[in-house]
Amino acid sequence: MTKKQKKMLTRIILTTVMLIAWNFVPVEGFPRLGLYLIAYLVIGYDILRKAGQGILNGRMFDENFLMAVATIGAFALAVYDRSGDYNEAIAVMLFYQIGELFQSYAVGKSRKNISALMDIRPDYANIEKDGKLEQVDPDEVAIGTVIVVQPGEKVPIDGIVRQGESTLNTSALTGESLPRDVKEGDEIISGCINMTGVLRIETTKEFGESTVSKILELVENSSSRKSRSEAFISKFARVYTPAVCYSALALAFLPPLVRLAFLGMAPQWEDWIYRALTFLVISCPCALVISIPLSFFAGIGGASREGILVKGSNYLETLSEARYVVFDKTGTLTKGVFEVSAVHHNDMDQAKLLEYAALAECASSHPISKSLQRAYGKDIDRSRVTDIEEIGGQGIMAKVDGISVAAGNDKLMKRLGMAYIDCHSVGTIIHMAVDGHYAGHIVISDVVKPHAKEAMEALKKAGVKKTVMLTGDAKRVAQQVASELGIDEVHSELLPGDKVEQVEKLLAAKPEKEKLAFVGDGINDAPVLSRADIGIAMGAMGSDAAIEAADVVLMDDDPMQIAKAIRISRKCIGIVYQNIVFALVIKFGCLALGALGVANMWFAIFADVGVMVIAVLNAIRALNVHKL
Repeated sequence: MTKKQKKMLTRIILTTVMLIAWNFVPVEGFPRLGLYLIAYLVIGYDILRKAGQGILNGRMFDENFLMAVATIGAFALAVYDRSGDYNEAIAVMLFYQIGELFQSYAVGKSRKNISALMDIRPDYANIEKDGKLEQVDPDEVAIGTVIVVQPGEKVPIDGIVRQGESTLNTSALTGESLPRDVKEGDEIISGCINMTGVLRIETTKEFGESTVSKILELVENSSSRKSRSEAFISKFARVYTPAVCYSALALAFLPPLVRLAFLGMAPQWEDWIYRALTFLVISCPCALVISIPLSFFAGIGGASREGILVKGSNYLETLSEARYVVFDKTGTLTKGVFEVSAVHHNDMDQAKLLEYAALAECASSHPISKSLQRAYGKDIDRSRVTDIEEIGGQGIMAKVDGISVAAGNDKLMKRLGMAYIDCHSVGTIIHMAVDGHYAGHIVISDVVKPHAKEAMEALKKAGVKKTVMLTGDAKRVAQQVASELGIDEVHSELLPGDKVEQVEKLLAAKPEKEKLAFVGDGINDAPVLSRADIGIAMGAMGSDAAIEAADVVLMDDDPMQIAKAIRISRKCIGIVYQNIVFALVIKFGCLALGALGVANMWFAIFADVGVMVIAVLNAIRALNVHKL
């Protein structure tokens, strides 16, 4: 509990004790009134002060004004009829403050999720001077400076590992508990926690431009972007509160005047003023004004804990309406890294074929050559390779251990007059000729991400009507990936501008109320991310373009996070609508009962505080998104 919450709890307990005790103190008249006023001021002085300030500032129609008028009026009625029963007036203020305390605790609980994310903010950076580590403000570290990160410390600034190996905890960024290994030459982003070895990192960005700063800025500003539901509640409260105040005023004076002037009956002022005061207590819009923003705040906080950063409640609301999801392929549904996916060999052993291919390609820096060397998985002994000849657009010829080796496409095989076997697998085909004989071929392809197929199924279960893939790849490759993943529609061989054009067509064809989400890696998809109803950048750790262009940023590169983000948004919006309907139905029902004289002040307390507590409890459920 915060100091403020502890102070409020003390006031509530003290007032409760006094309220019980005063009922047993044998005093009457002004001494009794004085005792109850002490209890009233202990619990309600801040509400009276805020109500007074609101009147002075011209903003009198708020919940503080309603509570002040209702409770002071209840005191006045008790004094007027000399009943000596001041319990109702104090009970109204007491239960209102209990509701406020409960709401404060709920907001605090929600803020802890944001605070947990804020823990990624580094306090210092280590710079080595004269053999000693000196802690400096991360803002003071220039680009190109070598910083030292010891085990247990946060990485303060983005950079490249120049010395050391370690394991990083990235859970604060991605929501994923699986650690990540880094070594010399690897890029590293701020916000991760170094778990094992000492790392020396050359910074590539200033602190203000680093990943950790971008993420913190995004989350801190998320509350400034209001959803349609929040805008509705704000407008509703501005109209609703004055309306109920004037209605209460009319309820207090019009029926007595009608009874007196037209019916010749006793006006019954006390009864109608009591009804008007009860009407005011019931009318307080706390449940709506508090629970709706809290629901969104909790939803955004819960999502951030899962590595899903939503830039505002308006985007959370739009995401919940997504019925069409369009994907970029490379880096989104596939790893974006060439890997050996198959080896089709003749009489030669598969491992030997890979060895010949890796050695023949050892002098090339081409991604295909690198993938062959990774598949070989052993150190390359270049002394075994001689007479390397690279033939542009065809492949490489070399001698490995004195044996002639040719690795390339079908054009190279034709050049050598070598009969080769066509491969029906999708990908880049590397044909191999060893010692003048065709030895087989190696298939290299962009590998589909492990959970991509499951992600498509999860999206369908989440209510997505159609999935579409846009890619610059060849039609055959695109069709193969789409078929493997179960994607409904695919468009291939597209330039970046063509992708925007395709999204425009999809936007024009869909119903207006159904939203289209585009999912990309955020680096070269910025125009499409911006054009879609909701742009989602995934696997965006360290990508400035992703954080800038997208409305939702998924820090992990697991496609399953897309469906999870949609489920989180729908749970949050469902809670918002539940609270709106529940609060309005109960409020208007109780207002009618209050106006008819059926509901007394105790009933009004439940209608106000009870509804608020129930709505806030419901709002807190938006935090629990881990198992969605």
